[in-house]
Amino acid sequence: MANNNQSLSNYKLPGTRGPKDRQAVEKPKEGKKTLKRLAMYFAAEKKMLVCLLVAVVIVVLCSVYAPNLQSQAIDKISEGHFNELSGILILMLIVYGIHSLCTLFQSRLSAMLSQSIVKRMREDLFDKIVNLPIRYLDSHSHGDIMSRMTNDVENISNTVSQSLSSLVSGILTIIGTVLMMLYFCPQLTLLSCATVILTIAATKFLSSAMRKFYRKRQVLLGSLNGTVEEMISGYKTVVAYNRQEAVIAEFNKTSDDLTKTGIIAEILGGSMGPVMNVINNIGFVIIAAFGGYFAISGVISIGVISAFIIYAKQFGRPIDELAQIYGQIQTAIAGAERVFAIMDEECEDKSGTENMENATGVITFKNVNFSYVPGKQVLRDFNLEVRAGHKVALVGATGSGKTTVVNLLMRFYDIDSGEILIDGVNIKDIDCRELRKNTAIVLQDTVLFADTVKNNLKYSREDATDAQVEEAAKMNNCHGMISHLVNGYDTELTPSGLNLSQGQRQLLSIARAFLASPKILILDEATSSVDTRTEKHIQDAMVKLMENRTSLIIAHRLSTIQDADCIVVMDSGSIVESGSHEELMRQKGRYYELYMTQFAGNAT
Repeated sequence: MANNNQSLSNYKLPGTRGPKDRQAVEKPKEGKKTLKRLAMYFAAEKKMLVCLLVAVVIVVLCSVYAPNLQSQAIDKISEGHFNELSGILILMLIVYGIHSLCTLFQSRLSAMLSQSIVKRMREDLFDKIVNLPIRYLDSHSHGDIMSRMTNDVENISNTVSQSLSSLVSGILTIIGTVLMMLYFCPQLTLLSCATVILTIAATKFLSSAMRKFYRKRQVLLGSLNGTVEEMISGYKTVVAYNRQEAVIAEFNKTSDDLTKTGIIAEILGGSMGPVMNVINNIGFVIIAAFGGYFAISGVISIGVISAFIIYAKQFGRPIDELAQIYGQIQTAIAGAERVFAIMDEECEDKSGTENMENATGVITFKNVNFSYVPGKQVLRDFNLEVRAGHKVALVGATGSGKTTVVNLLMRFYDIDSGEILIDGVNIKDIDCRELRKNTAIVLQDTVLFADTVKNNLKYSREDATDAQVEEAAKMNNCHGMISHLVNGYDTELTPSGLNLSQGQRQLLSIARAFLASPKILILDEATSSVDTRTEKHIQDAMVKLMENRTSLIIAHRLSTIQDADCIVVMDSGSIVESGSHEELMRQKGRYYELYMTQFAGNAT
C-alpha cells in the first residue's frame, strides 16, 4: 500500500539545488514565544485547521487498517475460503478510496491554510514596514528587510503547507503502526524495531554532515551571486580599468570552491536514500526470517507476515521524514522570529492635533541639537528663522548638516533637544500627515514608481484633475518633454523610471512638487541632474512656485541660489555665516571661498 504521508524525500526546499537537498537549520532564539505567536495566526483559521486534522486522522486510520484487510485476504486465499474473499476485497477498495479522497482533501486544505496564514502575515508585515520610522529604514539593510518579507515568509508558507500535516500524520502513523504490530505479534514487533536504532543513528550522522556542507555551499553561493551582482552593476568601471581578468579570477576561485563543496553535499544528500533502503531491507529480512519461523510454529499466519512488511515500511519512513520536518520547522520558526522582530518595532510617531489650515509658513529652529548616532552630534545648538514666503538657501560642505535640517523639519527624525516651530506651533503638536500634506519635498535622488507619468505626478495630490496635472507640468516646463513620450501622460514608467533619463526623472519629481501646491517647499539638490538650459527653465518656473511660499533650498550649485532672500552657510552642524549673496561676497568669508572655488577655478 502507498504511504499515506506526503513524502518529503523529493521535496525541493527553497534555496537548494537537488531533490535530496536539505536546508541548513536556522535555530530560533525564543522558539516557544515565537511558536505561541504563530499559533495566534492558526487560531484565526480554526475551522480549516480542524478539517485538516480530521482529514489527516482519517488518512492515518485508513493506512493503518488497510494492511490488516490485506492480511485477512491472504489468509482466506491460503485457507481456500474464496467465498469470504469478495467482502474483504470490497472493503479494501472502500478504505483505499477514502484514503485517496482524504489525501487529496488534506493537500488542498494544507495549501489553503498556508496561503491564508501567510497572506495575513504578509499584510501585517507590509503594514508595519510602511509605518516604520525613517530612522529604522536608514539604519537597517533594505535587502534584509525584503528578505524577511519574501524568504522568511515563504519558509513559513512551505512549512505550513508541507510539514504541518506531515508532522501530525507521521506521529500518528508511528503510534498506530506500532499498536497494530503489537496486536499481531509482540515478538516480531520487537525484532522489527531493532532497525529503528540503525535508522536514527544513520539519520543523525548524515544530517549533521549534510548540514555542514549545505551551510558552506549557501555561503559560497551568496558570495558568488555577490561577485556577479557587483560586476554587472559596476561593469563600466571594470572595463574602464581593465579589471576583467581579475574579476574572472575571483569568480573562478569562488566557483571552484562552490563546485567542490556542492559535489560533497550532493553525495551526502544522495546517500540518505540508499542508506535508508539498506536499513529497510535489513528489516524486511528480519521479518521474513523470523516471520516464517513464527508462521511455521503457528504463532502467526502467512497474511500477518505480509502485513508486517507493509507496517515496517510505514514505520521507518516517518522517522526519517520527522527528522527533516524538525529542521524545516526550526528554520520556519527562526524566520517567523525575524518577521515578528520587525512587527515589534515602534511605528513612526505621527501624533499631533494641530492643523496647518491657516499657516503662513514661518519656520523657527530654536537651540536644536541632534545626532543620528549617540555621541556623534550632527546639529549643535542650531538656531534659524525662515520668514513666511522667503527663500532661504542652505549651503556648506558635505556632512555639514544641511539635509539633516530638512529631515528634522519633515519629522523624519525626532530632535534630541530644542524646538522646531511653524507659525509658533511645535511641529510635534502638528498632525504628521497635515505637516507633510502642506510640505512638498524634491530630493536629490529622484523616486518614480512603475505607473503612468500622470499617476506619478498625482502621487502628491490624488484628487488633482488632468487639467491641473498638465498645468503643473507646463509651469515646470516639462509638458513638452512629456508630450513627446510614446503615450504622453499615459506612458508607463518602468520601476524607478529607468526608461527615462536622470534629467527627465528630476523634472517629473519637481513637477510633482508643483502639483502639490504646498505652503512650504523644500528642494534638496533638486536641479543636480539637469543640464544648464533645463536648470534655467526650472529656475524661471520656480519664481512662480515660490510666490507666497516659504522655501528651503539645499544646493551645491551656488548659481541656483544667488537670488535667495537669505543664504545660510553651515559647517559642522552650526551656522557660520548668513546673509544675501552680495553681503556674503563682501564679507569674503566661507561663502566667498565656496563661490570662488566654483566660479574662479580656485583649488579645492
